[in-house]
Amino acid sequence: MTQLSINTTQNVIINFTAASVGERIGAYVLDFLIKTAYIIVVFYIFFYTLNLNLIIEQLDRWSQMAIYMMFFLPVVFYSLVQESLLEGQTFGKKLVKIKVVKIDGYQAGFGDYLIRWLFRLIDITMASGIIGLVCMVVNKKVQRLGDISAGTAVITLKNKVTINSTILEELEEEYKPKYPLVIKLSDNDARIIKETFHSAVKNADYVILNKLTAKIEQVTGIKNDLGSTREFIQTILKDYNYYTQNM
Repeated sequence: MTQLSINTTQNVIINFTAASVGERIGAYVLDFLIKTAYIIVVFYIFFYTLNLNLIIEQLDRWSQMAIYMMFFLPVVFYSLVQESLLEGQTFGKKLVKIKVVKIDGYQAGFGDYLIRWLFRLIDITMASGIIGLVCMVVNKKVQRLGDISAGTAVITLKNKVTINSTILEELEEEYKPKYPLVIKLSDNDARIIKETFHSAVKNADYVILNKLTAKIEQVTGIKNDLGSTREFIQTILKDYNYYTQNM
């Protein structure tokens, strides 16, 4: 699994797992089946049940094309509309549990989805999708050309929970907390602190550790009297678990 580190606007690094090529193909196939089902239902209702084709045959060529275009518009704009309304997901992506995100930490907007949609002509339509497939395979972030141009990536939302990916910390039976003011933090705060802490330790990023310590001090009013930022943050996480588990 490819890991993506996204630095948010608050200088918090959040790690995501990039959706695999298989997951992305699976979502595409599901969306394709949904669009195919739509076409079959529309043609059956309007052209066989209501005999709309008899009326269309009496029209000029341009009018016929306009009517057919009207029926096919939902298929043409399927991914663009759904990703814009569902915040980076289509029905297929929802079922596979993957989502489009910006790799700079911002929420993807309509312009980003539009760029991805326009590049579908190259990535998916041309050469039967070979271009997009090859691009995803060789790209370390599993991006197709549309993702690279829009600055987006597709991540998996599947829950792969371990104790290292939750706010839980292993506490000794006789553990004694040091900072009661940690109860000012929320579960989400504790999760972000833990994710950022482990990422910074893994990359030996002492700048992030110092920023994280300063933010904790600002929010809780606790002062780092341990000297080591690493020991301080570890104590904060353990104390938070101690107090929340015993409340």
